[in-house]
Amino acid sequence: MLWSLLKILAFVAVIAGLTYGSVHLLESDGGVMITFAGSEYSLSPFEVVLALIALVVLVWVAIKLVALLVAVLKFLNGDETAISRYFDRNRERKGYQALSEGLMALASGEGRAAMEKARRAERYLKQPELTNLITAQAAEMSGDKRKAEEVYKTLLEDKRTRFVGVRGLMKQKLTEGKTDVALKLAETAFALKPRHEEVQDMLLRLQTDAKDWSGARGTLNAKLKHGSLPRDVHRRRDAVLALGEARDVMEEGSSIEMRERAIEANRLSPDLVPAAVMAARGYIEQGKPRNATRLLKKAWDAQAHPDLAAAFAEIAPDETPAERIKRFKALIKANPDHPEARMLMAELNIAAEDFPEARRALGDLYENDPTQRSLTIMAAIERGEGAKDAVIKGFLAKALTSPRGPQWVCSNCNNIHAEWVPTCENCHHFDTLSWTAPPEAEARSGTGVEMLPLIVGALEDQAEEMSEAVDEDVADSIGGDDEVIEATATDVGETEEKPDSPPK
Repeated sequence: MLWSLLKILAFVAVIAGLTYGSVHLLESDGGVMITFAGSEYSLSPFEVVLALIALVVLVWVAIKLVALLVAVLKFLNGDETAISRYFDRNRERKGYQALSEGLMALASGEGRAAMEKARRAERYLKQPELTNLITAQAAEMSGDKRKAEEVYKTLLEDKRTRFVGVRGLMKQKLTEGKTDVALKLAETAFALKPRHEEVQDMLLRLQTDAKDWSGARGTLNAKLKHGSLPRDVHRRRDAVLALGEARDVMEEGSSIEMRERAIEANRLSPDLVPAAVMAARGYIEQGKPRNATRLLKKAWDAQAHPDLAAAFAEIAPDETPAERIKRFKALIKANPDHPEARMLMAELNIAAEDFPEARRALGDLYENDPTQRSLTIMAAIERGEGAKDAVIKGFLAKALTSPRGPQWVCSNCNNIHAEWVPTCENCHHFDTLSWTAPPEAEARSGTGVEMLPLIVGALEDQAEEMSEAVDEDVADSIGGDDEVIEATATDVGETEEKPDSPPK
């Protein structure tokens, strides 16, 4: 309000001043005499002032006309002028409008419309680094992969857009299934932008699929360095990669390097069961049973697993059943009520022909958590105690339709693996296998069912006789179906195919 009042007062003051000056000039005597070409012109003071103002306006207009003439001449000559800048701004306005419309069409899933808008934007803007990406993505959306590849290759020529081109070509090759080419492109993209998390993950996946464990460990270290991976996850996955190296070295026959890599993997992640088993066997080969025992006990405390018990049995293969039971008690001391520990001790007592103790060790596991393994163990106990054939056949028949218990299951796709691998064979995700019960009740297990002959050691023949006896009982109860006999035999020492529809 005050500012408006001040402006009004200033305006009134200016008008008053001009009015006073005009009146003063009109009332003033004298004037100016101008002689031009023999003619005399007499001007009053007021007329002189008006003439001066008109002269200033004419000079200003003349200067502008001269500047316009010079600008037109420069425009015709091709130089940048205000006129050219006007037309440039007009083209930029149309170009950016077409560019925004292309982005909207791309987001809406209209591939061909986006390509047309991108071509129009390129015609106006002449900036391919802005329009080529839209063109490539629109071509992919509309199914024109050839055009998309051409555009991505064009982006490689400019260092500002090289990463975008490499990344686009990498995704194309992955879609086409050319993983070897995609791996090289991922390495190039990683070299251009090592902090890019998507490229890190893609490169790590391709390297693990190609079993390039050394390269994958380098990528994993880069993820840790740039803060895209927690330290505990890095340590676990680095152990998995080290174990993958150990497995490859073992296949090549270099036992020394295998032991070193396995021991390193176990050091990085003591709860990684395959690493503990491989490292323990390396210590056994070196004649270091104490190291193997300590390592296996630590792994068992983290996760009870039948493979750990099998490796623990290999430490003293020639011991008697009684000695083995005593030694295994030290292994399960920390968690004796774990289902794996209870089945393990039951199997050890069966091998020692102490069936009452085997029953006590198994407890009510076969009732509360029935699996093919626990029910088969219970059938063996009943047979050892001289139970009727009907009782034994009942446990075996129930075992045929019971779940197989924990297995190596991919947490990403729930695919079941017979043995641990660093990368899921179905979805190709890295470090997703865990020892757990699968969601499917019919799932198979390739490890736990083989525990009885493994832990018996020197009494292997006795276990085989027991398996044959159990097979004969099952054959009698179901009428001699060989496939079902084989399915039952998997629970006492062998791993065969399960029949499509087991008898009820």
